[in-house]
Amino acid sequence: MTGRRDSELAAHGFFWEEGLHFPLTAKETHAVVAAALEEDDTRHDITTAATVLSDRRARCRLVARQPGVIAGLPLAREAFEQLDKTVTTRIDHDDGSRVDRDTTVMFLSGHARGLLSAERVALNFVQHLSGIASLSARYVEAVAGTGAHILDTRKTTPGLRRLEKYAVRAGGGLNHRMDLSSAVLIKDNHLAAVDGDIRAAVKRARALALTGIKVEVECDTLEQVKAAIDAGADVIMLDNMSLVELCDAVKLVDGSAVTEASGGVTLETVRRIAETGVDWISVGALTHSAPALDLALDFD
Repeated sequence: MTGRRDSELAAHGFFWEEGLHFPLTAKETHAVVAAALEEDDTRHDITTAATVLSDRRARCRLVARQPGVIAGLPLAREAFEQLDKTVTTRIDHDDGSRVDRDTTVMFLSGHARGLLSAERVALNFVQHLSGIASLSARYVEAVAGTGAHILDTRKTTPGLRRLEKYAVRAGGGLNHRMDLSSAVLIKDNHLAAVDGDIRAAVKRARALALTGIKVEVECDTLEQVKAAIDAGADVIMLDNMSLVELCDAVKLVDGSAVTEASGGVTLETVRRIAETGVDWISVGALTHSAPALDLALDFD
C-alpha cells in the first residue's frame, strides 16, 4: 500500500523518484563552477605562479581518506577542465559509489598549474556533497527492513538545493518537495491564519492548487491528526511526537494517508521512529548538518 501511495505522490511532484541523475545541465554546471573558481580568483593564483613552471605537467589522484559515499564528481571534473582544457580524467568510482578509506576515486593528468589552482574548488564541492551522501546512507541503513523511507527537507544551502538534494539521493534517500510550488504543506503558522481550522485550510488549498497537487498537514497532537484525516489530507506530518504518540497516530491514520515523522530525528533515534510504522521520516540534518567527507588530492 505504501509503495503505491509513494508512486502516486511522486507522479505529482511531491518528492523525486528514486534514481541518480545529475541535476544540472552542462551549461548550469559550467556556470556554477565558473562562479566558484572566480570566487577563489584562480586566474591569479600567485602561489602557484611563483613556484610552478608554466609548462610543468603532473598526475594526481582524488583519494578518500575515510569510508563514505561519493557525490559531486561532475563538478570537480568541470573545475579542472575549466582551468586546463587539455586535462584528462578517469573516474573509477562514480557518484553514489560506496568507498573505503584510501580508495582512489579519480585520476587526473594535466598542467600542474591548472590542477593546483582548481584543487580547492573541486574538493569543496566533492567533500560537501559526499558528506551529505554519506550521512544520508547512514540514516537509510539505520532503518533498513522497516519499510520507512528517509527524506530530506528544504533546509538547504541557498543556491545549492538541487545539488544537495541530489547528494541525498546518492546516499539512498528520497527528496521531499523541491520547492514551495511542488506540493502543499500546511504548517502550524499557516493554521494560525485560519484559527487552527485544518478542514478549512485543506479545503482552501485544494481550491487553489492545480489538479493533482497533494496536500500535507503538520500535526502536533492526535486531535489534529484526526482532523487531518477527516479533511482528507494526502500526507500527515507527525511533528515532534513521542514514540507512543507516533504509534497511536499511525493506528489512527490506518493507511488513509501517508504518515511522516519529523522533528529532532537523529541516528540514535531514527530506528525506533521507523519501527512505529511511519511511512516517511524527514531529516533536516541530512543537508544542514552533514560533515564533509575527508577527501584529498594526492600528486604523484
